[in-house]
Amino acid sequence: ITKTLSNAIKAGKISHAYLLTGPKGVGKTSVARILAHVVNDLEYDANSSNSYIDIIEIDAASNRRIDEIRDLREKVQIAPTSAKYKVYIIDEVHMLTREAFNALLKTLEEPPAHAIFILATTELHKLPETIISRTQHFNFKPISNDDLIKHLKAISKKEKIDIDDKALEVIANYGRGSFRDSISLLDQLSTSESKIT
Repeated sequence: ITKTLSNAIKAGKISHAYLLTGPKGVGKTSVARILAHVVNDLEYDANSSNSYIDIIEIDAASNRRIDEIRDLREKVQIAPTSAKYKVYIIDEVHMLTREAFNALLKTLEEPPAHAIFILATTELHKLPETIISRTQHFNFKPISNDDLIKHLKAISKKEKIDIDDKALEVIANYGRGSFRDSISLLDQLSTSESKIT
């Protein structure tokens, strides 16, 4: 997915709407944030990802009503302040109400040239087909256990967590393909004073 997006950006083929789907904790929102910065030639730093006024993150779980989407439709017409594009990241987009989806659809049908939408969801089946058809859809897969273990091992080394390979394997199994869940489990165990086995 990242290679395809990188090649499209290098070729100047930037879409006005992306849809990132897949299980939780596999990097959809992280990729959305990085993409928002890359299309605007901005440095990305995970610690200050909300520092640009033209990159707007909306959590649809708490902003799901039509009023919020109407507000977005009005503001999207305003040109970016300092960046090339005004990028809207709508996380958990499946939580929008039917009326909000209809309002969003109107914007996706006729987006301003300076606007890019990046929609992310774990529940693709809850999105109207009309929304899906107006986006470039990328489906993220669960992370393999081998990749999870490698990543957890690198974190353990960096954070000086004394843990054996078998324990990392157990954490990866419980993480079920999610980086976020696996890292959270490792974090919980990291308070142990003895070696984690």
